[in-house]
Amino acid sequence: MLMEVRKHLKLIYEYFKVNLSAGMEYRTSFLVQVFGMALNNSAFIFFWWILYERIPSIAGYGFNDVLFIWALASSSFGFVHIVFGNILNLSDTIIKGELDTYLVQPKDVYINVLCSRTRISAWGDLAYGYVLFIPVFGWGKVFLFTLFVVFGGLLMGSIFAAAHTLTFFTGNANAIARLVVSFTITFTTYPEGIYKGALKWMVYSFLPAGFIVFLPHRILKAFNWWSVLILIIVDVLYITAGYYFFRAGLKKYESGNLITTKL
Repeated sequence: MLMEVRKHLKLIYEYFKVNLSAGMEYRTSFLVQVFGMALNNSAFIFFWWILYERIPSIAGYGFNDVLFIWALASSSFGFVHIVFGNILNLSDTIIKGELDTYLVQPKDVYINVLCSRTRISAWGDLAYGYVLFIPVFGWGKVFLFTLFVVFGGLLMGSIFAAAHTLTFFTGNANAIARLVVSFTITFTTYPEGIYKGALKWMVYSFLPAGFIVFLPHRILKAFNWWSVLILIIVDVLYITAGYYFFRAGLKKYESGNLITTKL
C-alpha cells in the first residue's frame, strides 16, 4: 500500500515538473496569465471592502473573516488546478475517446489523466490567496493555512472530477460539471451564516464548501484537534468515493480507437 502511494506521488511530482517547465517556456505569457487572474480576483475583494465600509458585519462575519474564506477558496482552487489541471477537461477526454492513451500506460488511469496537464492561470489563484492571508493573519499561521489549501484543493478536485465522471453514465456531463464548479466556488466565498435549512445541508454534503473553507475558518479562530481530524476524515472519504466512482464509470467507457500514445 505504501509503495503504491509513493508511486502515485512520484507520478504527480514528475508531471508537475514537466508541466511547470512547459509553462515557463513562454515566460511572458505565464506572467500575464498569473497576474491577470490575481487582478481579476482583486476586483471581488474591492467589492467586499466597499460593502464593509457601510456594514460592519454580515451574518457574523467581519471583513477579515471574508478575506480568509476568499484567500482559502482561491488558493485551494489554484492548488488543485496546478497539480491536477486536467480536471476541467475530463468530460471532453471521455467523450472524445482520449482515455485510450492513458489506458495503455502502466499507471493508475484516474491519477494519470487528472495530473497530465496544468492550468497556468491557477498560479495566480494560488498566489492571490497568500497575498490576502499573510498581511492579515501573519507568517506564523502560513503553515496551517497551507495545510488547509491542500485539504481544500483535494476536496474541490474530488467534487469536480466526480461531476465530470457522470459523463460515463450520461454521455456528456459538461453542463452539470460547470454548475458544480460554479456553485462550489460561490458557496465558498460568502459568509457561512447566510446559509439556512437545505442550503446549510448542501454546503456540508453534495457541495462541501463547509469543509473547504468554513470548518478551517473555525479551526483558525480556535484550534481544535478534533476538528482537524474531522477535516482529514472528510477529505479521505470524498477522495476515496470519487476515485471508486471513476473506476465504476470506467467500466462503461467506449474506446475511441485512438492509435496515438501519450508520452
